[in-house]
Amino acid sequence: MGNFGQLMDGFAVALSTHHVLIMIIGVLLGLVVGVLPGLGAPNGVSLLLPLTFGMDPISAIILLTSMYWGALFGGSTTSILFNIPGEPSSVATTFDGYPMARQGEALRALTLAFGSAGIGAMTGVVVITLLSGWVAQFALRFGAAEYFAVYFMAFASFIGMSGGSPFKTLVSMMLGFACATIGMDTISGESRLTFEWDALIGGVSFLIAVIGLFGLGELLITMEEGVKFQGVKAKLSLSTIFRTIAELPRYWATLIRSALIGCWMGITPGGPTAASFMSYALGRRFSKRGANFGKGEPEGVVAPETADHSAGSCALLPMLALGIPGSATAAVMMGGLMIWGLSPGPMLFTTRPDFVWGLIASMYLGNVIAVVLVLATVPLFAYVLRAPFKVIGPIIAVVCVIGAYTVASHMFDVWLALAFGVVGYMFKKLGYPLAPFVLAMVLGDKAEDAFRQALLLSDGSASIFFANGLVTTMMCLGLLLLSLPAISFVYGKVTAGKSKGGAVSDGASSRYDGPDAPAATTGQ
Repeated sequence: MGNFGQLMDGFAVALSTHHVLIMIIGVLLGLVVGVLPGLGAPNGVSLLLPLTFGMDPISAIILLTSMYWGALFGGSTTSILFNIPGEPSSVATTFDGYPMARQGEALRALTLAFGSAGIGAMTGVVVITLLSGWVAQFALRFGAAEYFAVYFMAFASFIGMSGGSPFKTLVSMMLGFACATIGMDTISGESRLTFEWDALIGGVSFLIAVIGLFGLGELLITMEEGVKFQGVKAKLSLSTIFRTIAELPRYWATLIRSALIGCWMGITPGGPTAASFMSYALGRRFSKRGANFGKGEPEGVVAPETADHSAGSCALLPMLALGIPGSATAAVMMGGLMIWGLSPGPMLFTTRPDFVWGLIASMYLGNVIAVVLVLATVPLFAYVLRAPFKVIGPIIAVVCVIGAYTVASHMFDVWLALAFGVVGYMFKKLGYPLAPFVLAMVLGDKAEDAFRQALLLSDGSASIFFANGLVTTMMCLGLLLLSLPAISFVYGKVTAGKSKGGAVSDGASSRYDGPDAPAATTGQ
């Protein structure tokens, strides 16, 4: 009841006219940032941070968090309409959202994305409200080995739960790991795979790869198919929006599972991107329509969006309770807190309860405002698809090029995006999945750093990954997920062998049971 009383005090702070207007402005700015590939929430919050220096800390953090919510929602828009993820965590949404748009269901896909995102975000805020004290103690148990175990589970789930070829999934993931190692080694300081190109010293930006793989790669595929774009069938209808919202309870199991995955990955260092990929993989594995994933399955939009936003919300909890940011955006916000003279950590709840609970209350209101605003703009975004491809195509290409250049203002990044566009085209033509490549590229360097740090702490002994119950449980779950394709293969062989053996036995008995058997066989 103590938390509830403090939350009510927080609502008294957040419900002022001044703060509500700040939330609306922040969400609108976030939508713009999320829609534009190459910016993203971390860059958007960084650009906005200097404007908050003259504000009081509560108003400033409400503005930044509202922008964060808007960026998360806006990233789904270009993922569905143009197959260009505005946010790294929106990549998994493209797998089924974009096919739905091409089938003339852009309005339904956008509404499903925003509705499930709102549910996921609200779940995350509820978790923050209820578990803020407990998480502070739990997350302190995480060291380098536990961090690696979380990443290992994310990788293993994508291999184990993949509906396609495990071999192609593994190859795609290994190529992603290779791209993640390009640049300066964070531990030894040596350059790797740069081939003496100074432009590669800083590594390959994930946003550059995403813009090329998904945006430019899809353009090449569409041009090869005859410059056809099926999105012109999209209809603007409020009844469709309300009917789609009413459809969401049908996916209750996916919503609950994805929200739990997102909360876990948000509190731990996995983050929204890993949460969306893992949720998509598990959704495809357990869905009755798993074979339809990747072809425009609504559940394939609900799963990653729910996990993405619940993880995005929960990522702020370690930052507030421990001073350990759970995402890049949370890290930028933590820098803002320190500039305003606040020290994130357990003492913040004691010394500035008005700030903490005012922020948590604003999360409830900010997410509601974000859902209302994005649903209100759904017809506007769906209308974009009425334009012919000869208009949409060049716009997408320009957006991709501008997005690639704005990441670091280097022309080399534009050429790199074009190269990744060719890679994306080849992957799709050869039937290799892009998702494992992207996942490995996002988390590869983090997993490698955690792995090497753990081994340094243990003097090279792998026993550190089974040193306590928490890390042992996560590693065993990861190994189980990793071995699922082999288990399925062996089980299939055994089952086929038994069936074949049974058929042989039946044939043998019919052959030797009597003289009539051969005649019956001949007659057949």
